[in-house]
Amino acid sequence: MEAEACYRAVQARDARFDGLFFTAVRSTRIFCRPVCPARTPLRKNVEFFSNASAAQAAGYRPCLRCRPEVSPDLPVWGGTSATVNRALRLIDGGALDQGSTQELSERLGLTDRHLRRLFLEHVGVPPVVVAQTRRTLFAKKLITETSLPFVEIAFASGFSSLRRFNEALRSTYRRNPKELRRVSPLNGAAEPHVELKLHYRPPYEWEALLAFVRARAIPGLETVDESAYQRGHIVVRHASAENCLIARIEAEDAARLRTIAEQARFFFDLRANATEISGHLGKSRALKDIVKRHPGLRLPGSWDPFELAVRAILGQQVSVKGASTLAGRIVERFGPPRPEVLADADLGSIGLPKARAESIRAFARAVYDGSIRFDDAVASQDMIGRMCELPGIGPWTANYIAMRALGDPDAFPASDLGLLKASGLASPRRLEEIAEAWRPWRSYAALHLWESLRKKDSKS
Repeated sequence: MEAEACYRAVQARDARFDGLFFTAVRSTRIFCRPVCPARTPLRKNVEFFSNASAAQAAGYRPCLRCRPEVSPDLPVWGGTSATVNRALRLIDGGALDQGSTQELSERLGLTDRHLRRLFLEHVGVPPVVVAQTRRTLFAKKLITETSLPFVEIAFASGFSSLRRFNEALRSTYRRNPKELRRVSPLNGAAEPHVELKLHYRPPYEWEALLAFVRARAIPGLETVDESAYQRGHIVVRHASAENCLIARIEAEDAARLRTIAEQARFFFDLRANATEISGHLGKSRALKDIVKRHPGLRLPGSWDPFELAVRAILGQQVSVKGASTLAGRIVERFGPPRPEVLADADLGSIGLPKARAESIRAFARAVYDGSIRFDDAVASQDMIGRMCELPGIGPWTANYIAMRALGDPDAFPASDLGLLKASGLASPRRLEEIAEAWRPWRSYAALHLWESLRKKDSKS
């Protein structure tokens, strides 16, 4: 964003810009979110950074009032380098907690030097600085919001030792962890659960997202009611007044808190810049009325990409409810979908047609042997091409998987009967031609079209 526009957003404390940039105050050497409640500094005293890592690398400390660690992340696809975006998602998944930048670059098919150059160009700092910042900010979040012991917070945040955890906190905040704590420990008692606040940029269409997920929930794995999503020991609810979701996680999963937080951010699409997406799609004559009614529509992701892919294959030529029923039978018969289990499973025993069963087995074998990888190291279009080479996997299935398992904002299953019905067209090719104007957010356009059908059905 242009600097003067950033300053106007700071003056307005506009939550729609939260996480899109940070304001650094030269006199205090502190950087803040655009929504910081502190008095707005003079324009001449501030500079702006696109991410927290760059602000810290420039010598600024995170503000203790507005807490940059709770700010919504930038959309990983929002930059100009697809390779950097994939690298950032791998870093979010802990690729540099134990591994090296050399190993990360090899996963991406690059040299270490080239990856560093790309990060300096697009992010402003090397990959290791990004990883260190994210570890530190997540640790600060757990210190502030939970009563977990510091040793558990250290390892849950990705630090290799308590000593490194303490050093990072002191270096960043000039305080030790005890001085940063707001939630008192439970006098030695084990905490029964942890609640994490996962923030987003408003607007957010929570009811629409829940309705979409509820219709496609897999029996035995997920439960979705009118107000919450539950999976195992994790329950997620909406706190609209605070622009966040609240994830309630059982204490026994504390070691996986960072992983769970990233999964939830992806599943509920918390990084999306809904204002920018709606502004673009709203220019379309075919979409403007739908977008106006649902400006905060999000793209539901997946908790487990292989599980989502199996659910998508099951959805070929059957109703949404029928696919959920079949998925529930797989869970009941074989447990949660795993490639090593389904690669040779007798899927005919749950009522699957022979061809559909072989499609799932072939897909499972491809994931198990590494031909298909859901680790962000491969570009979405390459993945779509690889999936279409498998028996029974066509463009509709591959694009739907790319939308939800890979979080591709521009995948588009043009042959989907619902999209054709909502758009009033009979030809997938014609729909694809019209959808060219919706790039790079065709996945969100598809969600808007599906949502328009759901609303019509609910009124009939």
